[in-house]
Amino acid sequence: MGTIEVETTAANLRSRLDKERAAGRLVGLVPTMGYLHGGHASLIDAAVAGNDLTVVSVFVNPLQFTPDEDLADYPRDMETDLKVCTRHGADLVFTPAVREMYPESGLPVVEVGDLAFCFEGASRPTHFPGVVSAVSRLFQIIGTCRAYFGEKDFQQLAVVRQMVADYSIPVGVVGCPTVRAHDGLALSSRNAYLTSAEREEASVLHRALQVGAEIVVGGETDPEVVTALMAEVIDAATTGELDYVAVVDPDTFETPSRITGTGVRLLVACQFGQARLIDNMGAVPA
Repeated sequence: MGTIEVETTAANLRSRLDKERAAGRLVGLVPTMGYLHGGHASLIDAAVAGNDLTVVSVFVNPLQFTPDEDLADYPRDMETDLKVCTRHGADLVFTPAVREMYPESGLPVVEVGDLAFCFEGASRPTHFPGVVSAVSRLFQIIGTCRAYFGEKDFQQLAVVRQMVADYSIPVGVVGCPTVRAHDGLALSSRNAYLTSAEREEASVLHRALQVGAEIVVGGETDPEVVTALMAEVIDAATTGELDYVAVVDPDTFETPSRITGTGVRLLVACQFGQARLIDNMGAVPA
C-alpha cells in the first residue's frame, strides 16, 4: 500500500486538477469532515469507480457548529483517515486549514435555498449555511467534477443539489445509499459519542423507519398515522429525546396531505446524550 498524496493549499490543488482535466481525466470529490468510517469508504469506492482521479477532502468545518455544539470534541484521526483513503483507492487527500478555506479576503456569498430552513435547518439554524459555505468553496477549488454524498444526510444532499442548480455550478452531485451497522444503525462519526447503553438503543431509529415504510407499502396514505407509529416505536424503546419524525415529499420536503404512488421520504432525528442522530428511508406504496 503506497503513500497517498496530501495537498493543503487551494491553489496547488486547483492547478493539479486543471492539468488532469486538460488531459481528459474525470475528477471525483468526496467531501468529509474526517473520522472516516464505512459510509465514507463507500463514497470513495463510488468515486473511484466513476472517475479517473478521486480527491477526498478532510475539513472539520467550524461554520457548521453552534457555540454549544461539539467542534472542539469532534472526533479526529488523520492517520487512520489517510489509511482508509489509500486502501479504497483515492488519489489525493485535501486537508486545508480554516484560513485556506475561508481566506481573509472573503468569498462570494452563497445563499442557502428554501430547503435549508425546515427539519435540520430549524433544529440547527447555522448548520446548512455552514455546509453551503464549505461545499461551495470546495467546488470552487476543485472545479468541474462529480461530488459524492451519502443519503444518510438526505436533507443535506437536497440542499447541495439545490445550490448547484441555483448557481449553475459545474458539479454533478451523486447520492449514495446509507451504510448501516449489523443492527441497522446508520454509520456516522457522531456514533463515537454514544455510550454502550445509548448504542444499544440507537438502532430503534432504523426500526421505526422500517415500521413506517412497511405501513406505507401496505397502503397507509395518512402521513400523521405513519409519524405517530414511528414516534411510538422510538418512545417505547429509548430514553433518547425525539426531535422530529416526518413524512415528506423527497423533492420539496413538504408533508403531503396524502401519500401517493410517487412515494415519500421518512425522516427522524433523536438526541442520545451527547449524540444527535438522524436517519431517513424512502417509502413507496406497493
